[in-house]
Amino acid sequence: MNSSVVYSFEKSVALVTGAASGMGLATAKAFAAAGASVVMADINEMAVAQAADQLIADGYDAMAVCCNVADEAQVKAMVERTVAVYGQLDFAFNNAGIQSPVAEVADATGEDFDAVNSVNMRGVWNCMKYELLHMREQGTGGAIVNCSSLGGLVGIAGRSAYHAGKHGVLGMTKSVALEYAARGIRVNAICPGIINTPMVSTMLETQPDAMAELMKLQPIGRLGEAREIADAVLWLCSPGASFVIGHALAVDGGYTVA
Repeated sequence: MNSSVVYSFEKSVALVTGAASGMGLATAKAFAAAGASVVMADINEMAVAQAADQLIADGYDAMAVCCNVADEAQVKAMVERTVAVYGQLDFAFNNAGIQSPVAEVADATGEDFDAVNSVNMRGVWNCMKYELLHMREQGTGGAIVNCSSLGGLVGIAGRSAYHAGKHGVLGMTKSVALEYAARGIRVNAICPGIINTPMVSTMLETQPDAMAELMKLQPIGRLGEAREIADAVLWLCSPGASFVIGHALAVDGGYTVA
């Protein structure tokens, strides 16, 4: 399943948003390979259904759910369906996200700002709300990993709307982690660097000059791979990270320390 690290998540249920491709798909596969039942959610109904069908064909337990995380009612229904089918929810990777157009803030539109942050920030808030409602009632603990970005740790000219949301994810993660740590629910965030995903491929094609400048700041000298993000997410959900609370884990090839 491409993960380089072996974990055991048997008899557990993991929910992954943005699971039809990229980091979400890699993480769903990694959870499945580790023995978890996996709920794969994505706004692209056909793509996520195909991804879940492939996992099932490979002998794993998976279910596809079409969900726009910006819609609170859809998120509520997604979590309720997860619990109705599997009876529990142990782990969540709130990964769904979109990019915003590159623009100086004076030239950007409010519509673009609202669109990107309805998914990247409000979407994460929506997911945590309903995941935590169930985990709190379940009373057996759990772990949530929110997807921020290197854009949650630094600023980049032309990307104020995207970076605002990714910084916001870290603020939410820290605050919510404090609310639930004593109840055995760990909330952390991951900050991927420039990862070899369909979103980054599109950026490389449509914004070659800007991406070339970003790649110069990548000390490791290559793109990250989706499986490397999956390994980090599973570690944050594993007993190995049992004392890790409210942390923003940079998995960025050294970008933010260069």
